[in-house]
Amino acid sequence: MKKLFAALMLALGLGAAASDAKLTPQEEYIHKYASIAQAEMRRTGVPASITLAQGLLESGAGKSTLATTANNHFGIKCHKNWNGKKVYHDDDAKGECFRAYSKPEESFRDHSDFLRYNDRYKFLFDYDISDYRSWCYGLKQAGYATDPKYATKLIDLIETYGLGRYDVGKVDVPSPDKIEAPVKAEITYDEEFRFKVERPVYEKNGVRFVYARRGDTYASIASLYDLFPSEILRFNDLKQTRELNPGDLVYIARKKARTAKGLDMYIVQEDGEQLWDICQRFGVRMSSVCKRNKLTPDAELAADQEIILR
Repeated sequence: MKKLFAALMLALGLGAAASDAKLTPQEEYIHKYASIAQAEMRRTGVPASITLAQGLLESGAGKSTLATTANNHFGIKCHKNWNGKKVYHDDDAKGECFRAYSKPEESFRDHSDFLRYNDRYKFLFDYDISDYRSWCYGLKQAGYATDPKYATKLIDLIETYGLGRYDVGKVDVPSPDKIEAPVKAEITYDEEFRFKVERPVYEKNGVRFVYARRGDTYASIASLYDLFPSEILRFNDLKQTRELNPGDLVYIARKKARTAKGLDMYIVQEDGEQLWDICQRFGVRMSSVCKRNKLTPDAELAADQEIILR
């Protein structure tokens, strides 16, 4: 009854001063960070209920050593690309490196970005914003935590404290996969002349491309679309031609300087991933990505490195 009353008071937005003394640490945590979780939901599409439940669980309702000394509420480790403050803490192994933040809001933002721009979590964004059960089981499936009961613990927190009530409001953030999804397009040369070829032409990030077929070369595709060989190489960030394999993306128009809104960055999945492949995948010019990230085209990328795309 006490929890229900406190939750009702919070939901109604009644004065905290009169009720704070009666709240449990979990309720205080929710009261303090719910608005931040909702702001992150509107920005990235991560449900507020998921953010709050993970924060409660990972930080011990804000009382863990990581939360109190490093403002790290989600147990995110340093990884190779982290250049910010660090703290060391025993976890799966002794003395592991964890990210440290100046304030809790930075931890909430980093958590949202970690889910939004990491390939292994992309499928979560295809679930409805209110389908917290699928999100919880999906987080466990994707390997966010090693605890076999991780999903059920999150669900229990969401249902005990009614966190689903925060998953409301306008969220116009599409799934990362839907942002990337190619759409069949009609190729247009000018206002008066439209020309269709036998093979489909697609768009990614608003840039026209085709999928290579067996026997294709950049020169043969350039000829098909009335382009100079040098043009098609430039459109695909190439200095010289290279072998094409069936299914490769070949852009027949200039790629854009940045990705669509909602796909601000990409987190490298494994050591050795090529910057050229990333730029081809997202339909963005390598020169712009290099300038934005202070990289060279042949830079060696490390797993978990963040590549800013817009």
